Amino acid sequence: MSPVFPMLTVLSMFYYMCLRRRARTATRGEMNSRRAIESNTRALPINVEIVQYAKEVLDFSSHYGSENSMSYTMWNLAGIPNVYPSSGDFTQTAVFRTYGTWWDRCPSARLPFTRTPSTFCSQDYVELAFEEPVYPTAVHILETYHPGAVVRILACSANPYSQNPPAEVRWEILWSEAPMKVNGPQARQFTPCIKQINFPTNLIRLEVNSSLLDYYTELDAVVLHGVKERPVLSLKTPMIDMNDIDEDEDEEKFACGMDTLNKQFSIVTLREWPTNGYFDKLPYELIQLILSHLTVPDLCRLAQTCKLLYQHCCDPLQYIHLSLQPYWARINDTSLEYLQSRCTLIQWLNLSWTGNRGAISVSGFSRFLKVCGSELVRLELSCGHFLNETCLEVITEMCPNLQELNLSSCDKIPPQAFNHIAKVGSLKRLILYRTKVEQTALLSILNFCSELQHLSLGSCVMIEDYDLIASMMGAKCKKLRSLDLWRCKNITESGIAELASGCQLLEELDLGWCPTLQSSTGCFTNLARKLPNLQKLFLTANRSVCDTDIEELAANCTHLRQLDILGTRMVSPASLRKLLESCKDLSLLDVSFCSQIDNRVVLELNANFPNVFIKKSFTQ
Repeated sequence: MSPVFPMLTVLSMFYYMCLRRRARTATRGEMNSRRAIESNTRALPINVEIVQYAKEVLDFSSHYGSENSMSYTMWNLAGIPNVYPSSGDFTQTAVFRTYGTWWDRCPSARLPFTRTPSTFCSQDYVELAFEEPVYPTAVHILETYHPGAVVRILACSANPYSQNPPAEVRWEILWSEAPMKVNGPQARQFTPCIKQINFPTNLIRLEVNSSLLDYYTELDAVVLHGVKERPVLSLKTPMIDMNDIDEDEDEEKFACGMDTLNKQFSIVTLREWPTNGYFDKLPYELIQLILSHLTVPDLCRLAQTCKLLYQHCCDPLQYIHLSLQPYWARINDTSLEYLQSRCTLIQWLNLSWTGNRGAISVSGFSRFLKVCGSELVRLELSCGHFLNETCLEVITEMCPNLQELNLSSCDKIPPQAFNHIAKVGSLKRLILYRTKVEQTALLSILNFCSELQHLSLGSCVMIEDYDLIASMMGAKCKKLRSLDLWRCKNITESGIAELASGCQLLEELDLGWCPTLQSSTGCFTNLARKLPNLQKLFLTANRSVCDTDIEELAANCTHLRQLDILGTRMVSPASLRKLLESCKDLSLLDVSFCSQIDNRVVLELNANFPNVFIKKSFTQ
């Protein structure tokens, strides 16, 4: 049969439906009028709105504060507001680790994954539990400093306080929007218009993107409004008309007929034209290039269209670099099994944020790596709370070519499990931020992974002697280019001396909130003299940094791009001028809470050095 006839049938059915809709317009108008009257006269069911603050912080990707205190930590989001409606920099708020684009412009910055959908821009998240499951009617976020970072609000069907976990965990987006630049750092109550969902929730997730902010965003509290019973009727929602139900049923039948007809039409088309149109005339490589611009879900959909595109969409070359982080809420063992045959050549894999609450099992993850791990070079597993010792053992056995491993905020991995990482001697980047790695395992890693170039040990609180760690780095890790020691509590001038002598290729060093370092010992001047390639140096909250240290940096570290000396009381405007005159590439200078640097000085420096972002924080 000619393929023209099915097309005519499709058009005829569509035309018939349009005529049917038009013929019923008058009746429908009368019914709508009657509905409006009835809806005003009927009493709505009593459904009292419940207002509650977060009871508990369940999970988060990062925070500015320490693991052993409450200052600047995500745990401050639990309970009633501490600061709001005041504005400014307060320790009682929740603060994420980064802001702006500075972290993307330093030596430790990682290359982004391609194929990330434009709708996904989240960089950090925090999950909050509330006492009562409700159908959400509003979410209020109290932002007290540099608002505008929240980009998504999600609700979960799982009750964190239930003894019986659900068979299926669902996440629904209540609100989503691209990051926005808010004029001014003042406090505000952010209340986006959220959509209704069909299940009660007491688990809310906020996702943030701070790339447009001039400083750290600070959140004080989150308020969840909701009702216990699912809203059915309201004055804004017309009552259901029986005619609508009939019509919906007709349209469902029509849709089913369309599906059947489309299948028949496709069969006819394929029988009449056995080729694939112009795609048959294109080189294989060109089709591959075209498809490389599609996201993973689009590839999966396109694979269902024809045999040729199915072959292209399943080609392992399309999955050399694969990021599943944007789809974290939907990734499970079944997803990995489905992708397994397509990922035999995969080199970069991002499973960050995925697999939590039982979505990915240890066995499912292990099966995937046993098939797809041989070519892996980069593996991102940030916040993967399903990971255990077995998973790390599988990684080290199945990924012999691994060069980059990110275990940031994988705080459920037991300390002894990190010993397995020492087996991967090819590692060049290792991120252990907020993990439970212990000293013995770390010494073993440093001893056997001498190719390390980038190492993050920020907020690793179970390491007893950072001087010993620094000494091992100086002896074994000669190629180290970036080192994050954020909030390490016990490194001294001795460890810094060993580090500076052995790792002279260092371009980035974060010693923020390291209270045992004192300028009087000469540790900072020693750094400046031994590490001329420094581009980023964070000495955040070290009160002892003085003019001598700044002048040594000006004399020796002329490639410096980012410097954080927040909180020092001993740096004068004169030494900062010398630094700015000497370091022509400097783009970020944080002098917040530096007692000798007032707003007048900042304005003067900004006028004379317009290419430098000079940050001066405040508290009201």
